[in-house]
Amino acid sequence: MRSMTGYGRGERAAEGLRIVVEMRSVNRKQAEIGLRLPPELEALESRFRDELNKAVARGRVDVTFTLEQPVGATTGRINREVAAAYATELSELQRQLGLIGGVTLEVLLRCPGVLQAVAPVADPETYWPLASAALGAAVTVFNEMRSQEGAALGQDLAERISQLRGAVARIRTQAPEVTRRFREQLLQRIKLAGLENVSAEDERVLKEVVFFADRSDINEELTRLESHFAQFDACGRSVDPVGRKLDFLAQEINREVNTIGAKANDALIAADVVLLKTELERFREQAQNVE
Repeated sequence: MRSMTGYGRGERAAEGLRIVVEMRSVNRKQAEIGLRLPPELEALESRFRDELNKAVARGRVDVTFTLEQPVGATTGRINREVAAAYATELSELQRQLGLIGGVTLEVLLRCPGVLQAVAPVADPETYWPLASAALGAAVTVFNEMRSQEGAALGQDLAERISQLRGAVARIRTQAPEVTRRFREQLLQRIKLAGLENVSAEDERVLKEVVFFADRSDINEELTRLESHFAQFDACGRSVDPVGRKLDFLAQEINREVNTIGAKANDALIAADVVLLKTELERFREQAQNVE
């Protein structure tokens, strides 16, 4: 189980060339990958995305590549238009301030944008081995961090499921008593109403009790809840992304809890239904952080 949030950094260098990859992720329901590439690596974008899609199932991941060329790998050229503009402005400033001397070439070359580095055009494939290795290193660190956070998330989710299991076990114990208490309450109301010659074996009483028992039967819902808990246990053992499955389980658990709350006409069960809804909401919030 992995968290959707994480950070990873990978770096590889060879023959003066250095490539650094940084990855950051935040929660998203679907997988979204944002790439920032230097011009030399743009032709490799689809291959980088293929590698990242293998590593990320959910979440917004922003990946930045930085490329440093070896010394001497770039040449310089002078932007004459920018230099002329600087010369004009500096000469005017010199005149206004009454400074002695003139604008020299050395001064102009220090101005931003006058001297521009130009990298020679290279086959993008020459960068792939180093870039791929740097990306792989970043992904490894990225997944290690997400796995560590995922372990903490898994423990918290397991505690929530444990609370849900306890409540369901108590409800299963109480369920058979609901019909018995209803029959006793029905006979008590009949007695208070002053009706004579009506016993527990009266056909009308039996029909009412049977109807109530059928309407309030929650065994199917309890069985399905226990099945959902077992599916969560399987998610905890899985090495594949389980975030979407946890979202689905939360929806299905919520459906069964709502049905139990509507069918079980009993104060003790109602108290556990409130607990189920509270813990389920906490479970749902944490599940949204899982890849």
